[in-house]
Amino acid sequence: MSNFRELMQQGLWRNNPGLVQLLGLCPLLATSSSLTNAIGLGLATMLVLASTNLMISLVRNQVPAEIRIPVFVMIIAAVVTAIEQLMHAYTFALYQSLGIFIPLIVTNCIVIGRAEAFASKNPPLAAVFDGLMMGAGFCLVLVALGAIREILGQGTLFAGAETLLGSWASVLKITVYHADSHFLLAILPPGAFLVLGFLIAGKNALDLRKKASEASQKGSIQRARVTHVNTNN
Repeated sequence: MSNFRELMQQGLWRNNPGLVQLLGLCPLLATSSSLTNAIGLGLATMLVLASTNLMISLVRNQVPAEIRIPVFVMIIAAVVTAIEQLMHAYTFALYQSLGIFIPLIVTNCIVIGRAEAFASKNPPLAAVFDGLMMGAGFCLVLVALGAIREILGQGTLFAGAETLLGSWASVLKITVYHADSHFLLAILPPGAFLVLGFLIAGKNALDLRKKASEASQKGSIQRARVTHVNTNN
């Protein structure tokens, strides 16, 4: 159980692929102009990670070490193609919006990295959980980027939700403020870099505050122990 808790903490926070490893930046920055696009690509990436980790873990003992990378890429490509066809069939508008970034999941460093570093060395259950947590961490960063950029750039939230969830989801659109024109800096790629930079800075600040708090508590405990010893003497 502690192992799964560690995997969850690694994927969602300590070793987050978007904020710490800085992997998958191309789709992370290019498709996060809206919350709907971010959720769509985030869920697709999470599904690919969990599925490929499972398959690679199942065949890890049958694949010779010399050809493991080509085999891993073939498995990833097969899974991505299946998910791409499903999106083409059921969420065509979102499929068109995400464009080339769906098939590019094949070359996403997060997917290949987890296949090589974890799935090929661990049993299926742990591999699937690792894929889900790494995918969830990547998805959360995408969602945060998409929400912030959509609010700043267009003054809306969840615009175009019907492309992901169906026609009924058009009622989910929230208008945060009305503006005569869009804030282009937030919509264009430079805005994505700026928002991601602030997210990384925020995470680092929280980590530093936590470390300082733990160090302070540890020092207080040590001083209390020394004082207790001196009193007895």
